[in-house]
Amino acid sequence: MDQNAKFTETENKSQIDSFEKYLKAERNFSAHTIRAYIKDAGDFALFIQQKNLSFSKIDKYLIRKFMEELNNKKLNRATIARKLASLRTFYKFLLINNILTKSPIENTLGPKKDKKIPLFLTESEMQMFFSLEGIKLRDKAIIEFLYSSGLRIGELMSLDIKDINTALNIVTVTGKGSKERIVPMGDKCLIAINNYIGERKRLGLPYNAKSPVFLSDHAERLEQRTARRIVNRWFVKAGLLKKVNPHTLRHTFATHILDRGCDLRTVQEMLGHKNLSTTQIYTHVTIESLKRIYKKAHPRK
Repeated sequence: MDQNAKFTETENKSQIDSFEKYLKAERNFSAHTIRAYIKDAGDFALFIQQKNLSFSKIDKYLIRKFMEELNNKKLNRATIARKLASLRTFYKFLLINNILTKSPIENTLGPKKDKKIPLFLTESEMQMFFSLEGIKLRDKAIIEFLYSSGLRIGELMSLDIKDINTALNIVTVTGKGSKERIVPMGDKCLIAINNYIGERKRLGLPYNAKSPVFLSDHAERLEQRTARRIVNRWFVKAGLLKKVNPHTLRHTFATHILDRGCDLRTVQEMLGHKNLSTTQIYTHVTIESLKRIYKKAHPRK
């Protein structure tokens, strides 16, 4: 590597490191989002370093070349759109720090996202799980909570005891952008939580207002990655062929309450969606359900 190329690589790495510090200090992004943004900036750095260029020396045509390369790698539209969003945020950071005076990505349009109907479980499939015997109290409480309230796994794992109001059957959730929202809890979810908390008290495990709701086997806050494995493992044991993760239960929650007549605005509020358009994806599911019921029920279908 010649001296100039080495300098370019060092400069790019330094700016990515500064970008990571900026995201952690100034933006209310989740750790998962920050990791994705840093990886995307790093992928772009590798692309331009092959041309011996720094972030400050590129133009919109090179951005398009990068997107073409991503497309040639057969990445889906959602991934390409996310990488473009990451770079948009990165170049805003460079503008804020006066490293650039104009962003080369400013007017670049990303690919239109594919509108995929989210994977969800039917009520009978959920019943297959709930009829399963031998489920650990903690694990059952996690799944009841996800299905009862539609929380993201990160939101659920960050809950403390103080966030649950058992008298009112509600939970205070801190979502994306550190925005708080109040979400109802079902009676069966509350029973599952109380059973799990009761077991913790009997075992002498930490229990106070600031204690995490869900503990690991080492009596520490349960990690998201472990919770994902827990969810999938129990649904496999229930005999489901679908690969179930916490987000599947979020989709299932939204689909089932819409099917039973809940209005879209209320679902938006409970899910913590900023825009109603994000929630509207679930109407595609309920419309398909209506069509199936119509075909079965109407004499002249």
